[in-house]
Amino acid sequence: MKPIIVFFFTLLSLSLLHIKGFQMNNNNKITRSNRPLILVTNDDGINAQGIKSLTQYLLPLGDVVVVAPDSARSGQSAAITVNVPLRMAQVDEQPGYKAFKTTGTPVDCIKLALNVLFADMPDLIVSGINHGSNSGVSVVYSGTMGAVFEGTIQSIPSIGFSLCNFAPDADFSICREVVETLCRRALEKGMPEGMGLNVNIPATDSLNGMKVCRAARGKWTGEYDSRIDPFGRPYHWLTGYFENAEPDAPDTDEYCLAHNYASIVPVSPDRSLVGIDNRIDEWLAD
Repeated sequence: MKPIIVFFFTLLSLSLLHIKGFQMNNNNKITRSNRPLILVTNDDGINAQGIKSLTQYLLPLGDVVVVAPDSARSGQSAAITVNVPLRMAQVDEQPGYKAFKTTGTPVDCIKLALNVLFADMPDLIVSGINHGSNSGVSVVYSGTMGAVFEGTIQSIPSIGFSLCNFAPDADFSICREVVETLCRRALEKGMPEGMGLNVNIPATDSLNGMKVCRAARGKWTGEYDSRIDPFGRPYHWLTGYFENAEPDAPDTDEYCLAHNYASIVPVSPDRSLVGIDNRIDEWLAD
């Protein structure tokens, strides 16, 4: 069955279950109903298959509000819009589901939702499902994970999901159990303060399970393909590949993904190393 048809029947089944859907306060802002409130965004744009699949998997768990960029914003990290006004428009509404598109980045989407749409803070923020891996150092560049860091800053349980498949028509069904398991746990138990999750899922027909691990050390190399346009002017197209500095380290996300495990990397917007790495004391010593 095609994903869009499955999505439609998921919404229909929720309607038949007599879900009341959203409640609005006197200022026409969304308030929590008798179900958990889940905020969803991504960096591939509101029309991407990944966010449609994610929404389908989350609808049985709570009321879902999608606030996503109107087009792809990959590689935006934690960027915010400061020099032009942001615009937001509602594009869909069903029982227990609202969707908005914005002209901003993934972090803009989170900020707009929390400040403009919601009267109550959501119980969970979920970003994705990204078309392509965000393992290793890619977490630094990822707009998907930028939204997770913003949610974590706001003390809201936040999880980013990525499938290791860049195809626009990728099959995200392998992600369903991982998404449902982790999001249900976050809604039931919350998450430790200051911690989000970066979850990557291999493009495989069968998962071996999920593993908590760390991000593999490495770097992107050969990043630009330099060309000449028809007018003789040089231009540069972003490309490259990830050079894994520790391919045999079994406690890394890259290793887990290569062995058909979904990788779960705890992350934090606090990137300081004080109290964790004391080499700075030696460096500053006379």
